[in-house]
Amino acid sequence: MKKIILIFTVLITTVTFAQNKNAKANIEVDGVCGMCKERIEKAAIRTKGVKSAVWNVDTHELKLIFDERKTDVKTISKNIAAVGHDTKEIKATDEQYHSVHACCLYRDEDVKKDHEKKE
Repeated sequence: MKKIILIFTVLITTVTFAQNKNAKANIEVDGVCGMCKERIEKAAIRTKGVKSAVWNVDTHELKLIFDERKTDVKTISKNIAAVGHDTKEIKATDEQYHSVHACCLYRDEDVKKDHEKKE
C-alpha cells in the first residue's frame, strides 16, 4: 500500500511540474493595421496567464509567452476571436468580426488592398 501511495505522489508531482510557467507559442492571427495590432495584443494579454503578446502586422504572427498552468493556446485564440480576429484555430463570428473598425475588416479584399498601398 505504501508503494502505491508513493508512486501516486510521484506521478502527481511530475504532472504538476511538467507544465511550463513560460511556455512560448506562435499563432497566426488575421488583421491589417496598427489598430488591429493593439486590439489583438490587448485581447491576448488580458487572458489570465499571458505574460507577453506581440503581433506582427506584416507576418500576422502573434508571439506569446504564457503560463501553461493558467491558460492554453485555445483559450487565448478564443479571446482574440471574441474581439473580431480570426486565428488558425478559431474563427470570429460575423457579429464579432463586424464589431471592428471599418478599416480593420481584413476579410474584405478592398481593405487589404488599401493597406498594401499605404505601406
